[in-house]
Amino acid sequence: MTVKTEPNTGLQFVELSHPWHHNQPVLPGHDELILYRSVNHAKHGVMSQKFKTTFHTSTHVNAPIHLVSGAKGVGELPLETFWGTGVVLSIPKQKWEKISAADLAAFDQYINSGDIVLINTGWHHLYADSQAYFGHSPGMTEDAAQWFVDKKIKMLGVDTPQVDHPLATSLGPHRNGPTMKRLAPEYETETGRSATEDFPDWIPAHKLLLQNGIPTIENVGGDLDAVTGKRTTFHAMPWRWNEGDACVIRLMAISDPSGQYRIESGTNQE
Repeated sequence: MTVKTEPNTGLQFVELSHPWHHNQPVLPGHDELILYRSVNHAKHGVMSQKFKTTFHTSTHVNAPIHLVSGAKGVGELPLETFWGTGVVLSIPKQKWEKISAADLAAFDQYINSGDIVLINTGWHHLYADSQAYFGHSPGMTEDAAQWFVDKKIKMLGVDTPQVDHPLATSLGPHRNGPTMKRLAPEYETETGRSATEDFPDWIPAHKLLLQNGIPTIENVGGDLDAVTGKRTTFHAMPWRWNEGDACVIRLMAISDPSGQYRIESGTNQE
């Protein structure tokens, strides 16, 4: 675990983001992250880089406009959306398991209106360019999303590549999918059940959250275990990109063990 302590205030910072780099794990069906040096030290005496990507890579926040036409982009959401108090819930899940409202009932007393909530399923430990990470992940049911809507949280993060079960996404037989063609047959062979019957709707949980103005964070990672089960403060600022459907973020948990930290007043110096 890497905890960084700011020496003047004693504030502790815990990294909750995955790296963003060459060979970035990319959701099947999305374009590869292209990152290159347009000038370099050996030739030009300076280094500058360019990139081309979708912003649904690594740890990123999704704005309502991602799934709701005419809704707000990341830069239009209030700044306080991306900063505030919340909790990390421990809900361990295995291959293809679901996060349901029944799982959340045990945490009812710990979640307040306006909280930022992160869910630790343990899946962030598998983060990689692999079929297992993207195709076998657990996912949230629509009743779980409704539970969070009813609790009036302000943002939800998951340590999986998508909010919904992968077979309720375009990885399975939905919309332009399946982008993982083996996924539904594998599910049906292992379970003896029909993927289309078990997951008839496309990303219902994610749509419900964004329709109700709750931005979502996918691919939460880093030292998530270190703050699981704790109430802390989160920083998840995106770019000031008004039309942005999503944005890569640096997600941090911030705590004050001493309880003595006070921010400056902002008044002019005498």
